[in-house]
Order: sequence, then structure tokens, then C-alpha cells
Amino acid sequence: MKACSLIRICLVILLFACRIPVVQADQPDWVEQKVHWRLSGGDQITAIRHPQQKPVTLLNEKNKRRARIARKKIISPEKISEHKISAESLAGTVFANVFDSPPLNGFTPMVVISVTDKRYSEIDSRYDAVPSHTVEGSYPAPVDPQSDYAIGIFDTGASAHVIGNTAAERAGLFYPNTEYDLVTSNLVEIRGVNDSVEALVSQPLGLYIDGFGAVGPNGLLLDNSGMAGEWNVAIAVGQGGSPDLVTAVGIPLSVYYTTAVNNGKIITITKDETDFNSPDIVLYDPDDTTIPAYNNIIHMQLRPLGGVNVQYIPTFNEYWEFEPSTPSVIIGNQSQSLFFIRGVDFYKGKRSSTDDNAFMFDTGAQVTVIGSRIAMDHLGLNPRKSDFEIVITGVTGSSTIAPGFYIDTIDIPAFPEWLSYTNVPIIILDIDSPEGGKLDGIIGTNLFNDFDLLLRGGGLYGQDDPTLEFQPIGCPTIGDIAPNGGDCKVDYLDLEELADHWLQTSTSPGWNQDCDMAPQSTPDGRIDFLDFVVLAEHWLEGV
Repeated sequence: MKACSLIRICLVILLFACRIPVVQADQPDWVEQKVHWRLSGGDQITAIRHPQQKPVTLLNEKNKRRARIARKKIISPEKISEHKISAESLAGTVFANVFDSPPLNGFTPMVVISVTDKRYSEIDSRYDAVPSHTVEGSYPAPVDPQSDYAIGIFDTGASAHVIGNTAAERAGLFYPNTEYDLVTSNLVEIRGVNDSVEALVSQPLGLYIDGFGAVGPNGLLLDNSGMAGEWNVAIAVGQGGSPDLVTAVGIPLSVYYTTAVNNGKIITITKDETDFNSPDIVLYDPDDTTIPAYNNIIHMQLRPLGGVNVQYIPTFNEYWEFEPSTPSVIIGNQSQSLFFIRGVDFYKGKRSSTDDNAFMFDTGAQVTVIGSRIAMDHLGLNPRKSDFEIVITGVTGSSTIAPGFYIDTIDIPAFPEWLSYTNVPIIILDIDSPEGGKLDGIIGTNLFNDFDLLLRGGGLYGQDDPTLEFQPIGCPTIGDIAPNGGDCKVDYLDLEELADHWLQTSTSPGWNQDCDMAPQSTPDGRIDFLDFVVLAEHWLEGV
């Protein structure tokens, strides 16, 4: 098999390379708990260690989740100005919803994956991926699309799509020495925490995904009408062995779609005697009029800037035919762009680090990570005196340990109200950035367990910037009218909002239709005693 040095340079960040700071040497009273979490890309967290008397708060998928706003706080004008927030936000008081003690681990968004042979012809000689909201091309023979699908992670931290060897076999990629073979002999190096493996590069193909809602109770795909994806895309394919590569659908697909992650609807499916749990995932065309509307927005960037499209780098094979020498990634001024949050603030005691703008938003990471520069230099965290530790298993199965801490506060700017988390567990890791150097860190899914999310892709040439829209799940829908459209509880703020609009009608200046709650079937366009009765019926819900 032939290996191309260009590939090793181009995709060294695919599963990230990390430098692990020194951890505590002696912990006689600590206990270890086995877990199975995603860190980023192919790396896994396989255990956590903590003092016996100080267990780490973990997410329990079986419990009904509900956002709990501990309180609200006012964001100072100085901080708003520091983040260069828009004039729209500066027009009035900016609040943050404060959430206390998020768990160390978050959810993993998972999808079902089908593969077809759809590609440009040799005559066209085009290397860019083409998004498609319908399945195009033919399934590899003799694949049954109802049962021979793969399961993978919807991973915005993966700069290319990856499919493990077992999943590739099931999806029908391997037919050596035949016209149906969808795998080349070209190699790509995939690096993890402290090791690396080589994967094969596929031929151009069609890659389509859907959420677990498309799977019936018998484990079969109900139909493929809801699948969306892209064709003429090259992916990395595992060569076999143990451990197998993690299957992940990365940013080359999510950049083209608006993706709903419905944490209020956790679905479990069983495949090959293994249970998989995931929020339901729905992909929308960006112009789809049925996309749900959420109240809050975090503005992001696709960085490095200047991305143009998703494409592979071609080469000639031994028969002088074009084939991919690399998996498809975002290409532009540089390659492998990812989603970044514009600014994050951290506080530990009297120390702080504010407006850190090199934090990646990674749906494939269940934990939140801070780089050593911020953790040690700015926040004064000593890796030898960690609050807990995690065991990380890399792409070849070797393990290492990383320190964990509790941060007093993490603030994330959003509109119209910021997110603020207190007593937040984080991991210290140095992770390579696609912009060169190291990331400030990763914002993982543990900060969004209690939200339905809407990830609007974008950032390529001619596209709007990407955004992350969100709303708390399990919120009261009746009586939750203040502030700014609701805060997931019915209390005195809602009563004040009702009083401010008392006896108004739909033609009154400043009319707030959310106050018009009665009759519930057909509101009457007037704020009066009937609406007060409805508010009273739902009093203190969500508190």
C-alpha cells in the first residue's frame, strides 16, 4: 500500500494530538469508576478517579432532564464591551441565566449512516462534495439498506468523516478487485492523545445520515426518505484490528445543514446486541421553512477563515486514474476548518481569563476541556493538585491520565441572554488547533444536556456565519412569559409582566401576545382576569 506524505501533514488534526500535563502521583484515598465516554475524535475516556468522599457529578441518561436556572445575573457593560457584543445587546440590561453544577459528562449525538456509490464521472474530474437532501446513487451490492447501516457520532470536532472497519464492512465498502470496491490503497495518518494509526482513504462516494427516529422497533430503517448528506466525498476507513476506529460524521457535512439535536427526545436502539442512546437528530436544508425557532443564539465562526468548499486532494493510481489521496476536508486559505465560539470567560477564585476566542464547539466531546496556558497561567490551576482525574484511551488502545478541576464560573455570550455555569468540571489538555498552535479548549456537550439545540452550519464562502441556537427542555409553555419570552419557570417575573400589560388589547402599543393566555384554545386579544387565572393555575411550575 502506498502512503502520501501530504496526507500526513493535511490530516494530522483529524482526531487531535494532545499534551497531557503532569498529574498527582499519590492518591491513596481515591477510587476509580469505569466509564465509556467520548473525548474528541477517536479518543475515549474509560475511567474517572476521584477522592472517595468527593464523587464527581455524572449525567444519568435515564432521568428526565430539566433545565434548572439557579438565578439570573447582570452582565456588566465593561464585559459586554470587551466581547464586542452588538449594539442591539447594548441597548438595555443584559442578563445571564445561571446554571449550577453541570455534570462532568454530556450526551453523545448519534446517527445512522448509509453509503452509496454516487460520484462524479472520470470525465467530470471534480473533487468537491455535493450536499443532497435525498439519497442519490446505488447501494453497494448486496447491501440491504434497511439492515446494513452503520451507527456513528455526529461530530463537529472531526475535520473529516471516519468509518470503522466493522462499520465499513457492514455498509458494503469492501469488494476487493471488483468494480464495487469503494476503498483505495492510499493511507492517512490519524493521531490521538499519544499514538497514531493509519487508515485507508475511500473512493468518492455518497454518505447519508438520519437520526435514531428513522429506526423501527425491530432495528430496521423504516425508510430513507428523511436521510440527507453529500456525495462525491472521500472518507477515512479503518483497516481492522483492535481497537477499531470510531465512526464519526464530521464537519464536512454539518457545515452545509441546519441540524436539530432534540435532547427532549432521547431514543434507544439496539444493534448487534448493543444499546445506543442519543437525542433525536434531524437535518434540515438551511432554507427549510419548518426549522424550529429557538429563542437564544450563540454566534460562532468557521476557522481558519476563508473556507471555500469540501473536497479531497486527487492523485493518480497505478492505472493512471484519478482517486482521492486524502479524505474530503474543508479547503480554502487553509484546510480543516472547525466551529469556534467567539469568546468564553473563566473564573477561579480571584483569577480569571476572559474573551478566550479559540474554544472549539465539539459535539463529539462529552467533556469540557481547557488548555494548560489558560488553566495554569491565567487560572492558577496546579495539575499536581487536581480535584479528580480521567483515564484517556487513545486510538491504539494505550492509556494516559489527565487532571480535572472545578471552575467557579464559565460565561458564554449569547443573545438575548448569556449562559453562565457555576462549579463546572473541566479537563486540562493541550489540543492542536487547525489554525496552528493549541486550542484554548473545547466546549463539550456536558454544558448543553438540558437544551434542545439547533446548529446552523455555515462559514464557507457565500454563507452566513454558523450559529448555535438553543432553548431549555421541559419548560412550562403556559404562564412562562418573562423575561424575554420565558425563563423556564412561572413566578413573580411573569406576574409583573402580566401587570405591565393589564387591560391592554391587541391594538395597544407594546402589546405582548404571550400575556394573552385565555381562553387557551382561542386567545381573545385582551389581557384581563381570565389570563390571571391561567397564570395562577401554573404558578411556580419549573421553579
